[in-house]
Amino acid sequence: MELSQESAADEVVAASTASRAIAGVLIGTAVGDAIGLPMEGLSAWRQQRLFPLPLRHRLLGCYGLTSDDTEHTVMLAQALLAHPTDSVGFQRCFAWKLQWWLLSLPAGVGFATLRSILKLWLGCSPTKSGVYSAGNGPAMRSALLGVYFSKDREVLAKFVHASTIITHRDPRAEIAARAVAETAAWMAERREDVFVLIESLEALSPLPEWVSLVEKLSQSLSSMQSTSGFASSIGAIHGVSGYAFQSVPVAVYAAIRHRESFETALKEAITCGGDSDTVGAITGALVGARIGVEGVPESWRSGLAEWPRSLSFMLKLAERLARQSGTPTRLGSIAYFWPILPLRNVLFLAIVLTHGFRRMFPPF
Repeated sequence: MELSQESAADEVVAASTASRAIAGVLIGTAVGDAIGLPMEGLSAWRQQRLFPLPLRHRLLGCYGLTSDDTEHTVMLAQALLAHPTDSVGFQRCFAWKLQWWLLSLPAGVGFATLRSILKLWLGCSPTKSGVYSAGNGPAMRSALLGVYFSKDREVLAKFVHASTIITHRDPRAEIAARAVAETAAWMAERREDVFVLIESLEALSPLPEWVSLVEKLSQSLSSMQSTSGFASSIGAIHGVSGYAFQSVPVAVYAAIRHRESFETALKEAITCGGDSDTVGAITGALVGARIGVEGVPESWRSGLAEWPRSLSFMLKLAERLARQSGTPTRLGSIAYFWPILPLRNVLFLAIVLTHGFRRMFPPF
C-alpha cells in the first residue's frame, strides 16, 4: 500500500513537472516570437536606434502578436494530442494542419515551407514534400518535442525527423532541430551538467561544420563570452540569419548562458539582430522549459494580444499535453474558433507592412 502511494505521488510530481515545462515552452515561444517580431531583419545597430532597450511589446502599441514560429508550435502540439505514439500518424496530421494553415493567409511563411506545403496540396506525401533547405523552420517548433519525449530519446529522434522532413530535407535542418529538442529536454530536467549536454549535441552529427560550432559553443561558455560575441565568432556579425547553423547555436547559447533569467536570455539573443523573432522564439522556448510560465515577465505575458490562439488557449493545450505525456492515451486536440484566422492574418499583415514602411524613415 505504501509503495502504491509513493508511486502515485511520484506520478503527480512528474505530471506537475511536465505541465510546467510544456507550458513554459508554449508561452516562452509566443513571448519570444512577439517581442522579437517588430525587430526582424534589422541589424543590431539599427535595432537599437529604432527599438531602444528595455525590451517590450511594440508591434501594436504596447501589445504583441505572434508569427509562424508560435503557429507551427501550436499545430505541432495539436498533432501530438491526436497521435502521441505514432510518428507516421503525427506526421500526416501535422502536414494536414500545415496545408490548412496556408489557406488562412499567414503573413510570415518561409520560402522552403511555402514550397513544401504547395507540394502537399499537389498530392505529394509528407515524407517527400520537404525541399532541400537548411532553414530554421523545423528548429523553431522542436523544443516542445524535446520536452514531451524527454524520457525516450529514440522516440524523440523519430518525431523530430517526422516533423522536419515535411518541409526541409537538408540534414543540417534536422541536426539543428534535434539540437533544440535535446537542449529543451535538458532544460526541462533542470540539469546543471552543461558539458554533458555539449557532448550530446556534438554526437548529433559528425559533419565538420557542426562539430566546429559545438566546439565554439563550449569554448564560449567556458570563457563566459557574451551572446553577441559568440554570434560574431560563428559568422553572425551583422545579425543572425535564418540559416539553422546560425540561428540555433545563438539561441541555444543564450538560453544555456542565462538559463535562470528569461528576460536576460531574450535580450541577449534578440539584440544580436537579424532573424530576431525566430531566435527569440527558440530562446524563449528553451528557457521557458526550465523555469516555467512564472519565470516569464508578467507584463510580457499579459501583453500578448492573440485570439483565438490566446494565452489561456495555450495553457489549456499545455495542461492536456501534460496529462497525456508518458501514457498511451490519446486525448485529442482542442477546438478553437479557426474561421476567424484569415481576418486575423489580414490585420496582422497590415500591421507588419506598417512597420516595414516605418523603417524607411529616421533614425538610421
